[in-house]
Amino acid sequence: MVEDQGIENEDLYEHFRYVAHEGQEPLRVDKFLMNFIENATRNKIQQAAKAGNVLVNEKSVKSNYKVKPNDVVRVVLTHPPHENLLVAEDIPIDIIYEDSDVIVVNKSSGMVVHPGHGNYSGTLVNGLIHHIENLPVNSNERPGLVHRIDKDTSGLLVVAKTEYAMAHLSKQFYDRTTERRYIALVWGNVEEDEGTIEGNVGRSLKNRLQMDVFPEGDFGKHAVTHFKVLERFSYVTLVECKLETGRTHQIRAHMKYIGHTLFNDERYGGDRILKGTTFTKYKQFVDNCFKVLPRQALHAKTLGFTHPKTGEFMQFNSELPEDIVGALNKWRNYTLNHHE
Repeated sequence: MVEDQGIENEDLYEHFRYVAHEGQEPLRVDKFLMNFIENATRNKIQQAAKAGNVLVNEKSVKSNYKVKPNDVVRVVLTHPPHENLLVAEDIPIDIIYEDSDVIVVNKSSGMVVHPGHGNYSGTLVNGLIHHIENLPVNSNERPGLVHRIDKDTSGLLVVAKTEYAMAHLSKQFYDRTTERRYIALVWGNVEEDEGTIEGNVGRSLKNRLQMDVFPEGDFGKHAVTHFKVLERFSYVTLVECKLETGRTHQIRAHMKYIGHTLFNDERYGGDRILKGTTFTKYKQFVDNCFKVLPRQALHAKTLGFTHPKTGEFMQFNSELPEDIVGALNKWRNYTLNHHE
C-alpha cells in the first residue's frame, strides 16, 4: 500500500505546498486545500488524494486526514507546474521606459502579472518573454519580476532584464529604498488628513483568499502604509498610499483594517454600499459607479528606484486609468449636487 510510506518518486512535481500555522484547528485536508487553491473543486482535490498525490509530512494521505499545526501539506503531480512551461505571447504591453537593464511597465487592470493556478496565458510575463529573450529568473522561477501588483490593480511595475539588475532591484525592495505611491478610492470619510497604518499582514485565518491584519504577536509579516487624503466625496475618500513595505494585498488589508475598505474591492467586501444613504437613487448611483469601475479602485501611480547600472534615482509617474477617472468624476458631481 502506498498509504503508509512517503512517495519517493522522482517523476512527481510539487504544485502546491502549504505549512499549517500554529493556530490551525483540525481540518480535513481536502477542505484545507480548498481554502488555498484558487479555482480548485473539492472533487478534484479528493481525486488527487485518492491517487496518492496529496502528501502531509511526506506521506500520502486520504481526503479525511485532519490537518494539524505545522503540518506540511503538498500536492504533487506527474507533470511540471504550468508556470515552468512559459510560452511567449504577443500581448500589447504599455512600456513607459526601457534600457538594457530595466523595463518599466504600466499594467492594465485585469492583467495577471505572472502565470499561476488558473492563469497560464495572457499574463504580463508571457508578453515580456515575447518582447525580450532571456529574461533572468528569480527564486520563484518568475522571469524578471522583483515585485508585483494584483491582477485588478493597475499601474507601474519595474522588471529586471539582467541577473545583476534583478539582484540589485530585489535588494532595494528588501531594504525599502524604492518609492511606491498608490492612489486608492476608499469607503467612508477618512478623518485624519494623513496617517500611518502599522500591523502585520498575513493570510486570513477565516478566508484564505484574503489577507488580514494582525496587530499583536508574530503572525503575518511586518507592514507599514502611510496615507494622505487627496479629496473627499462625502461617503468615499480619495487617498494616496505610500508603501514602506510591500506585502501581498497590503493596502487592501490595511485600509479595511482602519475601517476604509477599497471601493468595489470584491474580495474584501467593498463591492457593496458600506457608507451613505438608504435612498434608492443613491443605490442606483453607486451601482453605476461599480459599472464604470468594475474592480478595486487601486492604481500604482508612482514608482521610484535607483538604476542598477548608473546609480541614478529614477522616478516614474502614470496617469490614472479611465475607469478610476470615470468613477471619480461621478463622485465629484454627486458631491456637488448633494450638499448634506
